[in-house]
Amino acid sequence: MTMQRRTLALLLAALALPGAAMAQPDAAWPAKPIKWVVPFPPGGAMDVIARTLGDRAARELGQPFVIENRPGAGGNIGADYVAKQPADGYTIMITSIGMATNPALYAKLAYDPVKDFAPISLLAVVPNVLVVNAARSPDKSVQDVLAHARRNPGKLSYASAGNGTSIHLAGEVFASTAGVELMHVPYKGSGPAITDMLGGQVDLMFDSITSARPHIQSGKLRALGVTTAKRSSALPDVPTIAEAGLPGYEVSPWFAVFAPAGTPPQVVARLNQVLNGAMQQPDTLKKLESVGAEPIGSTPQALATHLQQELARWGKLIKERGIRLD
Repeated sequence: MTMQRRTLALLLAALALPGAAMAQPDAAWPAKPIKWVVPFPPGGAMDVIARTLGDRAARELGQPFVIENRPGAGGNIGADYVAKQPADGYTIMITSIGMATNPALYAKLAYDPVKDFAPISLLAVVPNVLVVNAARSPDKSVQDVLAHARRNPGKLSYASAGNGTSIHLAGEVFASTAGVELMHVPYKGSGPAITDMLGGQVDLMFDSITSARPHIQSGKLRALGVTTAKRSSALPDVPTIAEAGLPGYEVSPWFAVFAPAGTPPQVVARLNQVLNGAMQQPDTLKKLESVGAEPIGSTPQALATHLQQELARWGKLIKERGIRLD
């Protein structure tokens, strides 16, 4: 009996070893560079946030964060790639509100935004801002836009960076909350949309503060309200849309960081600590402010809860408004 028990104990220990090894992070982590996937092209707010925080985190951890842009399909190509990477702490991804909207916008996804990822932290919010052409539009406030839309149902046009983008959804929430009809004009990116805004081909836009601010500062665009619940430090004199005449309105385009599901909790906790710490540094804050980003930070659990809430909110709106991709 003693020999049998000993044999059984050794067998169970042997069977347990692989699982135990998988559950523990490498004691030397990080022992090599960490790949940070950005599922959109270089140059945008998401890319700037990843590069800025990656530089600061690299100083703390002693290993470089290598930015790898994998754009396409509204962030789905990059997300699918990350979901399939080893859960060893050497691949992470910055993503956006698209993590919550894409399941409702796409008939089929190759990944599950909840099951296939380990949340690390919310990073920042980059507000959208309602703008009109300063030289051509008679509307000088959110109340003016609402009155204009009610006088001309379905005729007041708003540009977006494409169907399903946060810029488009900001307009859909505006119309839904106010009970007005607007004409959506999707473009292939914010750049072409802004060009037509400046040319007077469309009436208004809920553009990212990153791309709209230079034109607001030059006087070409008039800012009427930011989409977030609080005013933006990048445009402190511009009211929120809620306080400017549409109570209850709020769209906060957020950015967050995830790792593949199964990444060791100790690694997730360390990354959370380092990234949240990086967002408090003066040089980081200055760089984030340059793109209109408002640092927020969170625990991994808070990000998981936020994602679930956003999936429910946007899934409901997209279904109710019948939103389809190009």
